[in-house]
Amino acid sequence: MSGRNTDAFDDASVAGSSGAANGGPGGIGNSGNGSRRQASQKQVEKIVLQYLKTKGYRNAEKALREDAIMDGAETTIGDLASVFPASEMGSDANVPEWVLFYSEAEQGNPDAYSQSYRELRRWTDSSLDVYRHELYAVSFPIFVHAYLDLHMRGLHEKAAEFMEQYSRDHVVHHGKDIETLTTLKTKAHVEENALAKLYRENKYGIRMTRVGFELLLSFLQDHHFTLLMRTVNQYLNIRTIDGAVQIASESEADVGITGHTQNQLDHFNSQDIALGSAPLDPFVRDEVERTLQSEAGRHIKDSTTEEASALLDTFARAKQDSTTNALSARDAIPMPPPRGVEIEQQIANLKALRKRVALSPAALPSVCMYTLHNTDNTMNCATVSEDLSLMAGGFSESYVKIWSLKREPLRGFQSNFVPNSVNSEEDMEAVREKTGEDSRKLIGHSGPVFGVDISFDSKYLLSCSEDKTARLWSLDTMTNVVCYRGHNYPIWDVSFAPQGFYFATASHDRTARLWSCDHIYALRILAGHLSDVNCVRFHPNAKYVVTGSCDKTVRLWDVQRGSCVRVFTGHTGSVDTVAISPDGRIMASAGEDQTVNVWDLGSGRRMESLTGHTGSVYSLAFSQEGTLLLSGSADETVRAWDIKRTSTASDHPIIAQRQSEQEQSKATDPDAMDVDSDGKSAGNIAGSPGKDKADTATNGDSKKRDAAGIWKSKRVAESDALLKTWRTKSTPVYSVTMTKRNLGIAIGAFTL
Repeated sequence: MSGRNTDAFDDASVAGSSGAANGGPGGIGNSGNGSRRQASQKQVEKIVLQYLKTKGYRNAEKALREDAIMDGAETTIGDLASVFPASEMGSDANVPEWVLFYSEAEQGNPDAYSQSYRELRRWTDSSLDVYRHELYAVSFPIFVHAYLDLHMRGLHEKAAEFMEQYSRDHVVHHGKDIETLTTLKTKAHVEENALAKLYRENKYGIRMTRVGFELLLSFLQDHHFTLLMRTVNQYLNIRTIDGAVQIASESEADVGITGHTQNQLDHFNSQDIALGSAPLDPFVRDEVERTLQSEAGRHIKDSTTEEASALLDTFARAKQDSTTNALSARDAIPMPPPRGVEIEQQIANLKALRKRVALSPAALPSVCMYTLHNTDNTMNCATVSEDLSLMAGGFSESYVKIWSLKREPLRGFQSNFVPNSVNSEEDMEAVREKTGEDSRKLIGHSGPVFGVDISFDSKYLLSCSEDKTARLWSLDTMTNVVCYRGHNYPIWDVSFAPQGFYFATASHDRTARLWSCDHIYALRILAGHLSDVNCVRFHPNAKYVVTGSCDKTVRLWDVQRGSCVRVFTGHTGSVDTVAISPDGRIMASAGEDQTVNVWDLGSGRRMESLTGHTGSVYSLAFSQEGTLLLSGSADETVRAWDIKRTSTASDHPIIAQRQSEQEQSKATDPDAMDVDSDGKSAGNIAGSPGKDKADTATNGDSKKRDAAGIWKSKRVAESDALLKTWRTKSTPVYSVTMTKRNLGIAIGAFTL
């Protein structure tokens, strides 16, 4: 990494000072000696004239004399020192410092800091995604010094207002510092507080790209924000680098203040959260038990009664486990009264639990791949229902298409039916269409459809679109039931809660929103991401929502409070998909950086980074035990990863064979990549600085087809946790799902 230190702007515009940070008490907010301040314009002009004369800028000096019409003797630094005490500017102040001091003193505005910082914040929010993160990093030390300067000027009420208004921007990464600074109430507190002195006496290290730094400099100069310019010059040590700027870690010595924890994310992620399972409704529990007892107690013994008896035992164990790990009634989100479908779903889940296949590195799942042909690259998303009866896809032609995986006709209602005449199942069947096909289009959106999801009972479907709306469709009637409006920009993803009723959307407007099916307005707006929110998923207990964003972070939100309770950083590209294990303890995320990160939700720490994909990862899914993870990618593969590996996992034949192949490759090619126990590269990949130009040219193309038409990609370090790779032929995998019985389902669209 190459770079340079930028300690100061050009000294004709801003210069550092060893004196008071804001020009002393005679600066902003000092109402005394007003006539002195008003009469200072001529003195400033004379100082500038003297500066130009000293530097030999004769043409500029002549032009200034003509424009300003100078009169009287020239003012010198000594004259100014006699007017303003040395305590205000310092005895060694130079000409540029006096010019800056007069510029600020003329403002006489106690709200100058708030106004200039508000404009900086607004400009940062509207900046390009590639620079927004580094500009936010610069805004924190500016915020701190603005707050401290207001206290030093005696504007304690303004300082408190400033802290209350803008501290939320920085509480995630600097929560401990914010808590300490909030306790400062007077100038004496600032002078005595250890943290305040640390910020006042040391420069704050910042990394920025060259373009980002030039954008910041131009903004401050164009808007004449001299207060902020001097703060940047005096208290910041900006290092410009080539390449993207990542979120700083505590081990980077040139970021923040040496010896002081820069990224305090662990403090933010220490908030208490409840990850237990959703409590089972007492009515549903009693009805399930009564139904199973009724089946098991029949006099005629057959397979049905035997299965019911076995289900009773399974239900008793499941009930005991759920009672131990369930949320309290106070923590659980409110749900509508249960219907009969919840009872049927619980019994179906019990049957699936009894027939579930136990997975391990030695017993991998089967994966069923659905490949869609003739989509003309217009399919954007796909999903399947929990019972595998339906598959749905969203298309750029503004429609949703549904397929019956059971080959049953999908029949809607006749166009002339009267809703009031439907009073029973027989009446509903009578008004249905007489014939139907095994696929059907749902038309209603006015833009490309980017997200679809089917409810747990396969009765409803949600879709979201570029037209800024989400729509709820009835799969009984094949009609649009509700159109939800609220987002200001296209919606990228939509997801039902596990129990239905609630759903969430993710949008280009940088927010995710929580909805309920019976309200046309959003119940919560989850704002905090710095860029597009690409994906959204509910926690299994529906109390939390996970979002992934283009700002390279993942966030966990409490839906009852509408606040962020966890922030996960570590990705180097946009996060396009997230998944949570059925037990609610582990989360996985992936996206453009081709890496699958596994996180512990309780601590907010990354457990493992899984590498092996050579394209963007589109979808993730956990097995029912949470010990295996499936991923689908643009590299046209489905991969299985071992999440909770045992100490003997490395002895598995698949892993042993891979390690043997790596050793052979390394023996034949000295430059071959070596992989350590964490799956991280210990060598150089093709095209990296460690390789020669000839090798780079040979492996420059990231993807080529072999004789069989299979994509061949450049070599990537494969983590030891990779158990198996299923390759498709020219079919990027859009969606992967694990059923209740641990069968893998993958969906993709064939591309030429």
